[in-house]
Amino acid sequence: MEKIIVVGGGHAGCEAAHACALKGHDTLLITSNLKNIADMPCNPHIGGSAKGIVVREIDALGGVMGKVADKTHLQIKMLNSAKGPAVQSLRAQGDKVTYPKEMLEVLNSLEHLEIKEAMVEDLIVDSDIVKGVILEDGTKIESDAVILTTGTYLKSDILVGNTRTRKGPHGEKPSNHLSDKLKEYGFNIIRLKTGTPQRLDKNTIDFSKTKLEPGDNVFHTFSFDLEPCYKIEEQEPCYLTYTTERTHQIIRDNLNKSSMYGALDDIKGIGPRYCPSIEDKVVRFSDKERHQLFLEPESKYYDDIYLQGFSTSMPPEVQEEMVHSLPGLENAKILKYGYAIEYDAIYPTQLNASLETKILKNLYTAGQINGTSGYEEAACQGLIAGINASLKLEGKEPLILKRSDAYIGVLIDDLITKGIKDPYRLLTSRAEFRLLLRSDNADLRLRRIGYEVGMISEEQINKLNKKEKDINSLLEYMKNTKLKITDAIKSSFEKNNYQVPTASLSLEQLIKRPELSMEFISSLIDIPYPSEIKEQVSINLKYEGYIAKAYKEAEKMLKLEKKQIPEDIDYDKVNNIASEARQKLKEVRPKTIAQAIRISGVNPADISILSVYLKKEYGKDE
Repeated sequence: MEKIIVVGGGHAGCEAAHACALKGHDTLLITSNLKNIADMPCNPHIGGSAKGIVVREIDALGGVMGKVADKTHLQIKMLNSAKGPAVQSLRAQGDKVTYPKEMLEVLNSLEHLEIKEAMVEDLIVDSDIVKGVILEDGTKIESDAVILTTGTYLKSDILVGNTRTRKGPHGEKPSNHLSDKLKEYGFNIIRLKTGTPQRLDKNTIDFSKTKLEPGDNVFHTFSFDLEPCYKIEEQEPCYLTYTTERTHQIIRDNLNKSSMYGALDDIKGIGPRYCPSIEDKVVRFSDKERHQLFLEPESKYYDDIYLQGFSTSMPPEVQEEMVHSLPGLENAKILKYGYAIEYDAIYPTQLNASLETKILKNLYTAGQINGTSGYEEAACQGLIAGINASLKLEGKEPLILKRSDAYIGVLIDDLITKGIKDPYRLLTSRAEFRLLLRSDNADLRLRRIGYEVGMISEEQINKLNKKEKDINSLLEYMKNTKLKITDAIKSSFEKNNYQVPTASLSLEQLIKRPELSMEFISSLIDIPYPSEIKEQVSINLKYEGYIAKAYKEAEKMLKLEKKQIPEDIDYDKVNNIASEARQKLKEVRPKTIAQAIRISGVNPADISILSVYLKKEYGKDE
């Protein structure tokens, strides 16, 4: 009997299957099409604002997305490098051919993983406990746990103009019955929508009318285990162009032909607020004269260019006009038209923090089925679902990352506590402790946790131990080493227009000056440590006060996280709380006071009343 079944071979499914198999559980990955494992139906980039930090967190916990991206990208850069470390994040332009191929090689190398091509249309359920899956042909496969990572394939419809076609992103057959079965089991099923832009023939674009967007001229990796495996000078370029007033006029004149704006009157799906279609941008931001668009290569093996920022559900003839109104694309050949896709998802407040569903035991869900958008959001959920399904079979407590631990913790807490109105996307602004949740320290935050749950090797943890030792050693060195102000030192300060110290200062005092960098100080005195160690120490010392304040705030929240709410509480017996708060508390059933505070519609007054009730009825202090 298979121990764990993972349904769906996208980014969530790959991480879930990898985690289960790596932890030694017999795992069956069922996908409707073997060719679509780790597929990138939208832009083949990995990372981006906040998302790049998630990829590093996945790697720190033992996941694979970062390693595969490092081995297959066409270009990589650090976003917001001129800003503070809290918002810096890696983004790589992936290769649509080699990324899935590399991921499949990783999965095929796992001893405990089997991959099967089939369509799952129902679950084996006994007394609200999931015990396997039922395939389209009626075949039953038993298991101890099931992880659903079905992406956008639940009753998916492709929308273009006034046409609606029941099919998946590449024209494949979607899952037509599974979401209906989930509804029968008691799940609240919602309808969501997302979209994708055109693919253009590279050879028909006039790049002289666009702005070059190269990769960084310094090496980067998502993974803490890999050395860079690319040549800086051989990175593929991207390009920037903009919409014009002509583009906007074409869209305004043809709005009634867009699926989203009247061409179809039966659309129920809500589109992503933070990745809108070009129609949405023109309508919602009518005061903007132009919108930026990026021309990005999909693979080094073919000439398709992805027109990022131009998602649309206009009919093909209008898309031709729209594309040809853009600078550099006047004669561009469209190889694939943009489209919208509408699909079923479950409302995520029906999940526990472990990603096991509240409705059915031993059933986990991850990725777009939970209402998120993006490969990275999907992958991190798949990783957590895989780890937790495995831990449950091992009789261990689930891995629950707190909001102060990781962006992954923020994402899952947002989903299960606040629910969604549109496809959820991670943003740095969602994390109240973002100064603690940086790209540079993901391994320091999470690698030891990955080791404790069986995802990280002894070799990896030894490397972390050495890094921590070096950081502490360099901190001591910075505190105890003084820079003597010689004529040569004075000249270096003056040459860079920096204020010359009037007396010898410790390196710690110097690095705390906002204008002075570790690179500059290293040019004055030998600091015999690797660059990643210097980076950590520089951030720790420069932002010492802010980091200490953030930790204090996190500690306050942790105290509230320890104030448990009994599972059997009857919110109807809590007098005087607002009716909306009562309804939301009954829906989410928060585990702690801290989680209750974060529920939309639950106000401080409701929390005070709830705290008094808990103390009176259960003897719990607030």
